[in-house]
Amino acid sequence: MATRTRRSQRRTEALSRERIVEAAIELLDAAGESGLTFRALTERLATGPGAIYWHVANKGELLGAATDAVVAAALAAEPAASAKSPEPAGPAGPAESPEAPESAGPAESAETAGPAEAAGPAESAGPAEAAGPAEAAESPETAGPAESAESPEAAGHAESAGSPQDGIRAIALGLFDAIEEHSWLASQLMTQLSHSLWETVAPRIFESVGRQIRALGVPESSWFAATSALMHYILGAAGQNATNAASARTLGPEVDRARFLDAASTAWEQLDPDDYPFTRAVAGQLRGHDDREQFLAGVDLILSGITASLPAR
Repeated sequence: MATRTRRSQRRTEALSRERIVEAAIELLDAAGESGLTFRALTERLATGPGAIYWHVANKGELLGAATDAVVAAALAAEPAASAKSPEPAGPAGPAESPEAPESAGPAESAETAGPAEAAGPAESAGPAEAAGPAEAAESPETAGPAESAESPEAAGHAESAGSPQDGIRAIALGLFDAIEEHSWLASQLMTQLSHSLWETVAPRIFESVGRQIRALGVPESSWFAATSALMHYILGAAGQNATNAASARTLGPEVDRARFLDAASTAWEQLDPDDYPFTRAVAGQLRGHDDREQFLAGVDLILSGITASLPAR
């Protein structure tokens, strides 16, 4: 009897809920939602369906658990690991910051600490170029510490390493990367947010963004609106990027991203100048843009609006 009990315990430990969810994610990555069946799962785990049903009741619960596991891992990513360049985690090099750290002013801290500047979204994202918060405080020559302190729109709420802005960018990039890596995740997130707000996925993302919004000093009456704006942009833009990537894969190996964007840009340039003057003007930016940088530029635009509306400190 004791031997049988020990064997049962070992089997339960080997086939935990976590292992089942891990296998489900592997199947989803390999074959999409249609490829996630309990038959495929039992074959991958070398077990019977009864053992799986002991941990999860149905496919819907399994999809929810897989989505939550991927989101939790994305939100746990360190900012330096999520950013495109490791530079944001440390101070700028001598060429960027000739002053000694002891004498650096508030505006300079904002210049050297934000991941957005290292990734360069404001430089390549088109319309966002004129409005990115990183650019507003970029140059000590144009906005010294005294001037920045007087202007909330420019740098009144200066950033420093580990700032709430950094935290929001890390959350955004973590989710962006996860949605890009797991092609099934975008649709599952939309399903969770539209049908299961009381499950763990929506509160998990909302809590992560909301804590940073609160740390920014946003008035409590605006917490919900500011957090919702960021959350909807992050998931919507990241989901659209994943959809674009999936669509591009259906065009065949001979059509890569650069060729596709070049064709689209050329088509924009040939539009009627009277009907589409703006679209024609930015056609060249479409051709050379970086999806990740453009995504982060959008996050920075929203952060600019949020920080510009904060009470002066």
